[in-house]
Amino acid sequence: MIRIAIIDDHAMIRAGLKQFFADQIDFKVVAEASNGRDALDIVRAGEVDVILLDISMPDQSGVDALAAIRARAPDLPVLILSGFPEEHYATTLLRQGASGYLNKDCDPDEIVKAIRTIYRGRKYITSGVAERLADGLSGGGDRPLHEQLSERELQVFLRLAKGETIGNMAESMSLSVKTVSTYRTRVMEKMRLESNSDLTYYALKNGLIQ
Repeated sequence: MIRIAIIDDHAMIRAGLKQFFADQIDFKVVAEASNGRDALDIVRAGEVDVILLDISMPDQSGVDALAAIRARAPDLPVLILSGFPEEHYATTLLRQGASGYLNKDCDPDEIVKAIRTIYRGRKYITSGVAERLADGLSGGGDRPLHEQLSERELQVFLRLAKGETIGNMAESMSLSVKTVSTYRTRVMEKMRLESNSDLTYYALKNGLIQ
């Protein structure tokens, strides 16, 4: 039996997934949450085999939640189920520890296939994502700038793009203001941008925030 936790801030999506999974004899939804903090509580309890994680949540992004889950349970499979198309986040999050990435518009049967795949300890990668990963390995010149950011840099980038202050970030990420400022400087250099408003424009233009 594969014990599944669904982390999504939309109750209708959680209910729909639970109803669909009920038809799978080897699936059991044992926990659900609407935010990243509650997701961590589920992980700490240690009674799940697979996490289904939305990337866009009100209090903590899926990027932050994935980092926290990885720190707590590095071997726990995490499938990102996102409203954002694959080209926006998939390769970045796979590099940062996600076990798979699917768009919410995908066929429900593909979610089932992905869960069974990552439960067995393998990555679930669609053909489109595989091509992007191959392009990155071969040094493809059209790789988006945000895909060059480290895990921490991506977290800082997305928080800045949403208008969060350095002070708030330092507190919520348990880092010093100086450390967050250093990450911001690195982000600006790698992204070739000059201001927070430039970051916000880039994130909106590339569909990284809504």
